[in-house]
Amino acid sequence: MKQARRRFLKAGLSCVALPALEAFGGTEAPAKVRTFVSVGAYLGWHAPAFFPKETGAGYTMPALLQPLEAHREHFTIFSGLDHRAPNGHEAWNNYLCGKTPGAYSLDQMIADRIGQKSRFASLHLIAGASEHTNGRQMSYTKEGVPLPEIERPSVLYKRLFMSGADRARVAYLLSSGKSVLDEVVADAKRLDATLPASDRAKLGEYFDSVRTVERRMSRQIETIDEEIPQPNYKLPETDPITPNLMMEAEEVLYDLMALAIQTESTRVITFGLYGLGQVFSIDGQALSAGYHALSHHGNDPRMVGDLVKLERSHMSKLAGFLKLLREKKDAQDRPLLDSTIVLAGTGMGDASRHSNQNLPTLVAGGGFQHGRHIAIQRDAANAPLLGDLYITLMQRLGMETGTFSNASRNLNHLFS
Repeated sequence: MKQARRRFLKAGLSCVALPALEAFGGTEAPAKVRTFVSVGAYLGWHAPAFFPKETGAGYTMPALLQPLEAHREHFTIFSGLDHRAPNGHEAWNNYLCGKTPGAYSLDQMIADRIGQKSRFASLHLIAGASEHTNGRQMSYTKEGVPLPEIERPSVLYKRLFMSGADRARVAYLLSSGKSVLDEVVADAKRLDATLPASDRAKLGEYFDSVRTVERRMSRQIETIDEEIPQPNYKLPETDPITPNLMMEAEEVLYDLMALAIQTESTRVITFGLYGLGQVFSIDGQALSAGYHALSHHGNDPRMVGDLVKLERSHMSKLAGFLKLLREKKDAQDRPLLDSTIVLAGTGMGDASRHSNQNLPTLVAGGGFQHGRHIAIQRDAANAPLLGDLYITLMQRLGMETGTFSNASRNLNHLFS
């Protein structure tokens, strides 16, 4: 019955002109833009090979982005944007958090508004993990809690497309977890009356965190019995999780991300590209140094050349993901890329100098007019911030907001 009702609603929405309802974003954004994906490179993107020399349309595709050539008309490149955040690797997570690393991240703002409409409010993935990446996650809750990331493709697959036995076990765990939360909240409420004002404020923040967890658990419990599509997709026999298999992991995880979007399992995904000392072989040739060392190239031509080769490999995997989103269709037979915003960027503008300025940024899909390089004069008076672009992305997703971190406008006049 539930499935038939969903089919009826989807069919109706494709042929009936609905009024501008707040639930569908009012007039700020097309209702069909429903999914947000963010890809973040911990070691950054080599800016001179990322930014085109020309602005506007018809630019010469820069070396790093050449694997994306077939999708030129489906993405826009931005230069000159950042959050005016502190410098250094420790602050790389300003990427989605804004001026204050570790603050309420863009993806979680979106997940808290629209994520509850799917089985998973958000999914957080990682490739090239190591013990050094702990505490440097991309995603943070409203209370500043970092969210754990999935690195094993098999774990992600099992979570998305669980069997009947798995679903029964998960339902039990979710229900048990919620009952524990109920007891904790009851105890905390009794304690609240005995605390001074400062401690009550801290307890209020704790309650906010608990309520967020409760909402997400409740949504998973509600949907646990819904029919879960079983895709015709074969996982590799073993998980490619060692750092030197980072590229192989990316390819599989991108495949699963596309399936998650197509099956409407989630509306928010983050994908962190980490990596440190591993030495990659590109086109059968080993690079001259490990990933982290190449990012600290000191402008050595050979190291820069090898870094660009490595990052081009990342871009080729992103190109494959965009291809999947253009080929796969939603319930209205539209390409998934039309209803999905893909943000690819970093919190590191120049890893060689540990600079977090002028962050290489690319936006694909989302129904925007693409095919251009939009260059911002960073040093100009009242220059826009990366957060202003984020405001535009949130508005495109139907969120009524005009602020993000230290940004308070949008780039709608430049990017529409």
